[in-house]
Amino acid sequence: MSEVISHPIRRIRDYLSLVKFSHTIFALPFALIGFTAGTLRLKADGAESPFSLVLFAKMLLCMVFARSAAMAFNRYLDRRFDALNPRTAKREVPAGIIKPGQALTFTVVNCILFVSTTWFINPACFWLSFVALFVVLFYSYTKRFTALCHLVLGVGLSLSPIGAYLAVTGQFALLPLMFSFSVLTWVAGFDIIYALQDEVFDRAHSLHSIPAAIGTKNALRVSTVLHVLSFCFVVGAAFVGALHPVYWAGAVFYGFLLVYQHRLVKPDDLSKVGIAFANTNGIASVVFALFTIVALLLGA
Repeated sequence: MSEVISHPIRRIRDYLSLVKFSHTIFALPFALIGFTAGTLRLKADGAESPFSLVLFAKMLLCMVFARSAAMAFNRYLDRRFDALNPRTAKREVPAGIIKPGQALTFTVVNCILFVSTTWFINPACFWLSFVALFVVLFYSYTKRFTALCHLVLGVGLSLSPIGAYLAVTGQFALLPLMFSFSVLTWVAGFDIIYALQDEVFDRAHSLHSIPAAIGTKNALRVSTVLHVLSFCFVVGAAFVGALHPVYWAGAVFYGFLLVYQHRLVKPDDLSKVGIAFANTNGIASVVFALFTIVALLLGA
């Protein structure tokens, strides 16, 4: 009996691992910022009940479905390269834990669920859902022809704050766009750091990335520039939104962790790339979002 129960649980774990569900922590906090800003916008416009738990659940589902589709498609499309790369050979598809056809089916199902969920939010979200899907799925092709693939990934994740705001209000606004630009440059910057691990492999297999194109040292410089821009957008958001002073505590902490991850990774020592990529950025997004949401609420 226990084996019968453990099998579906194990399969769920396999699929959660396939899409690196824990990495949702990168974009989700910024979606919560967008949702909060949108809710407070409705309140300022005189809405009697600006917060909707049902809408909040739909927003979360959209995040999960879109990201799961993107990650599963990436694993499906890159399965041949993943099998050749010692760092990725144990991933679910090359290891045979999940078959390529199953990964593709999982992708299609999540795409359908994502679009279907947006239908029940508002017309703007529904029609723009096709654009969002194109961006997040197209990313998987970009390493085959451009070193700017990191920016495309950044664009995909940057849709979270403006998408959440749009779900609530049905409108665009400058404040969530500022957070979207900060996410774009932040994600592109740390993805360059992550790609340092595959610089040699990418060159050998004609795959494109910033590290493969210009080398480790110059790639780290580009990453630094992107993270400086990300912090500038974070600072700019404070003025655009006239945010409560508590916001600055989160902004300073965010900036500190950006600097810290660049202190961890050096051209001649990539041993701490994992810590810089996952731990540092995960903490940065959560803490920054907490301070930002508090600042938004205090300033309402």
